[in-house]
Amino acid sequence: MATGPRYKVAFRRRREGVTDYYVRKKLLSGRETRAVVRRSSKYVSVQLADFTMNGDAVIAAASSKDLKEMGWTNSCSSIPAAYLTGYLAGKRALKAGIEYAVLDIGMQTPAKGAVLFAVVAGMVEAGLEVPHGDGVLPTDDRLYGEHINGSISKDVESAILAMGGVKKERKPAAAKTKVAKDAGKPADKSAAKKPAAKDKGADKTADKSAAKAPANKKVKEAE
Repeated sequence: MATGPRYKVAFRRRREGVTDYYVRKKLLSGRETRAVVRRSSKYVSVQLADFTMNGDAVIAAASSKDLKEMGWTNSCSSIPAAYLTGYLAGKRALKAGIEYAVLDIGMQTPAKGAVLFAVVAGMVEAGLEVPHGDGVLPTDDRLYGEHINGSISKDVESAILAMGGVKKERKPAAAKTKVAKDAGKPADKSAAKKPAAKDKGADKTADKSAAKAPANKKVKEAE
């Protein structure tokens, strides 16, 4: 361990990799309610917390464990489970009078379309305003678990109805992929090639006739 008059020991939670105090200071300076999202190997949890001098005061919370009480029998750490947990946390936050919150993921690494942003999608769907970037939320087919198993989407819909939500109208994934494939194909490839072929043929015949014309004149002059 380094020693010396200029050496400064970091805070214990920073040494343990639990808290990034620089990011925490930035979040607290906004004086807004934080949506603290954490994920373990088995569960996903959300806490709506406000800072106080005695520590964070949790106003509303939800965990993927709560989904089991609603008949959820699938994984509690997947994207659909995270989406439902965020939806439940958003509903409880609205009941507690919270309408706006900023995302706090701690020292977790953010990834586009991953579990952490599935929680954000659930909170936003519930009516809670959470600022986020464009394109970071998972697509509807992933939120409803169609990439895992087609039957999970029915479980997600039933869980949302149990929370007092409304069934969401979604576009089928097959239609999206078909549109994407059609959009990627170049338009009028054959039409662009055909005129070029005709022009080449016309140029060849023109060159042949131009080459034959002087020869015919010479024959007539000889006669």
